[in-house]
Order: sequence, then structure tokens, then C-alpha cells
Amino acid sequence: MTVPTAQPSADAAATKGVAPYRRVLLKVSGEALMGEGSFGLDPETVNRIAADVASVHAMGIEVGLVIGGGNIFRGIAAAARGMDRAQGDYAGMLATVINALMMQNALEKAGVDTRVMSAIQMPGIAEPYIRRRAVRHMEKGRVVIFAAGTGNPFFTTDTAAALRAAEMDCSALFKGTQVDGVYSDDPRKNPDATRYDELTYLDVLSQDLNVMDASAISLARENNLPIIVFNIHMPGAFAKVMQGEGRFTRIVDPA
Repeated sequence: MTVPTAQPSADAAATKGVAPYRRVLLKVSGEALMGEGSFGLDPETVNRIAADVASVHAMGIEVGLVIGGGNIFRGIAAAARGMDRAQGDYAGMLATVINALMMQNALEKAGVDTRVMSAIQMPGIAEPYIRRRAVRHMEKGRVVIFAAGTGNPFFTTDTAAALRAAEMDCSALFKGTQVDGVYSDDPRKNPDATRYDELTYLDVLSQDLNVMDASAISLARENNLPIIVFNIHMPGAFAKVMQGEGRFTRIVDPA
């Protein structure tokens, strides 16, 4: 099935310039933290993303974060080189904790009260993930960074983001990527790739669009959780997209 480029929905247009969300979760890939580098963390990029999160937090919106670990270690890549997949995934979970701590530091420098909650217990550096406690932190205006994925191997941080967003009863899941929405192909390699303004969950699954893994999309669909995909590298994009402005792709069930 070919999906034409759709126009923004009427309800999205009606809320243009207004933030209609009470609580959201932002998923950022570990690779996004590299900036122009090929490995590790770029402090300037981390600080910029933290400033974007702080601007949304200042709007009175409760914010949670899930950050990948691909800038440090990717379990699936290690498995392809012969490493045990489960062990590789656990190493990847630890990488997400490092990224979470770096983002916490940047957010607190920006004046935002922040908590890191880990799915793998490490009480010396992070709180254990307890759903009710996480909800209470967000209700008190703290940004919560969910680290260590789901705490289980074979699940990606995309799935962890969808899971935490559902558990926190978020209004939407925001996916910060390298491009300004969902395309039929990688627009950095294929200039003829089609960009979509709006898709359904089934469109994403049936066309195998490279947005999030199938488990994450299915979980979002089951919980009627909208997914908004935008370019995390554009300064201020998170706040603009929150208000229905700028370029993004919205993934929802048909009305």
C-alpha cells in the first residue's frame, strides 16, 4: 500500500501554537548525543538538547526522557561480531545509564530538577525504577530520565520508551531523530524519498518504515499513544513541535 503525503490533521491544526499535552516522554537516540563526532558524547550537543527540554518543562509540561546507548555500545552490533546477545544488551543498558547521568548534569545546570531512575538497581548513582515514585516525581515538576532500558535483554530502548510512556500515562511519545519526520527511505541517501506528515501504526508496520522497532509501535498502538517524530538537531525543535509548529510526522490511529 502506498501512503500519500498527508496534511496535518484538523485537531493538530486547531492546537497550533498551543501545547495540548500534559505529560510527554522524549526518546533520544544515543547517536544524537555524538554531535558531529563518531563516538561518545559531545558536551555542546548534550547541553543544547537539555536546553530544549528545559524550555518545554518551563511551559508547565511534565517531561520524561529515555536515552539510547548506541553512542557508547550497541548490544546487537556486538552480537553480530560473536558476543552473546544477552551480555551485549546488558552492556548497552549500562551505556544508557552513562548518557542519563550526563543529561541529568546538563539539565540541572539549566535549572531543571531531575531524577534518574534505573531499571537495573544501582543505588549509589540512580533511584530504582518504581512506577508510582516516577509519577510522583513528574507531578512535582521533576524531569525523570529512565535509564537501563526495560532491564531485560532483547528489548530496545525504543520499546523501553513506549513502555515507560504507557506506564506514565503520557499524552504522547516524542522521538527525536536525525531527520525532520518519517520518510519512505533514508533521505540522506535517497533524495527522492517521500516524507509523510501523518501515518497510522499499521502503515509503519506494513511498510517496515524505519521509525521504531515493531514492538514499540505495537505497544503504542495498543495504548493509543501518539508518536511524534522530529529532528532533534534543530535548536528549539522540541518546543516548536510541542506547539504543533515546524516539521514533524505524527503516527496515530485513523480517526
